[in-house]
Amino acid sequence: MAEPVVRIPDAKVALSTASVYPESTATAFEIAARLGYDGVEVMVWNDPVSQDIEALRRLSDYHEVPILAVHAPCLLITQRVWSTDPWVKLQRARAAAEKLGATTVVVHPPFRWQRQYSRDFVAGIWRMANETDVRFAVENMYPWRYRDREMLAYAPDWDVTKDDYRHFTIDLSHASTARTDAMHMIDRMGDRLGHVHLADGRGSAKDEHLVPGRGTQPCAELLERLALTGFDGHVVIEVNTRRAMSSAEREADLAEALAFTRLHLASAARVPRR
Repeated sequence: MAEPVVRIPDAKVALSTASVYPESTATAFEIAARLGYDGVEVMVWNDPVSQDIEALRRLSDYHEVPILAVHAPCLLITQRVWSTDPWVKLQRARAAAEKLGATTVVVHPPFRWQRQYSRDFVAGIWRMANETDVRFAVENMYPWRYRDREMLAYAPDWDVTKDDYRHFTIDLSHASTARTDAMHMIDRMGDRLGHVHLADGRGSAKDEHLVPGRGTQPCAELLERLALTGFDGHVVIEVNTRRAMSSAEREADLAEALAFTRLHLASAARVPRR
């Protein structure tokens, strides 16, 4: 019987700079280099370094860690980062990605109160995608919940598969918070799945972003499917380490997440040697 050989898929494993919060963007590059991540995804937020293309380029060059993706400033706390105009934010994210050699811009669907932006969002994303080789990968979100109340905060919808986009980002922590079946969502995304935010969850109303393997989401199953289907996008570790008691504990969590990801990408990539 032929011995199996492992063929690792082309997908690169990146560290989101959000994973080291409350430490800095610069710290994320240091940790990514030390642990052997393939690159980083820059979360553009209130840290001035995350907004500065030249500072990011210097960090990337110094640590020899490529920037694989840029997460546009879509959070409530970043409403004034890179303009208050959401289209300007996306234009600047695209320009940053192009200058830094990143292949993907991650974007959230609009908040429901951004009425004009949400009305034009699907068509606008297509227009921007047609102007660049950078992928605009729209990310699944979730309803906001408080006790027994639910608020639909995103438009056109938190379930981005209900609309027509060229590329999607699947976030398993968001799927957990939405209490939706992540694998069914991935089926609906099909070959338009271009980017992955890997994190776990237990179905809490709060977006948990647990280290993969510590919740109930199909993290291993997803990675194994990516390997079998030859996924060539990026798998980004986006976990919450705010409760870490020390820098060493935070780094241990990020090392565990990386090991989990590489193990399951490899475990499904076994083929018989001819």
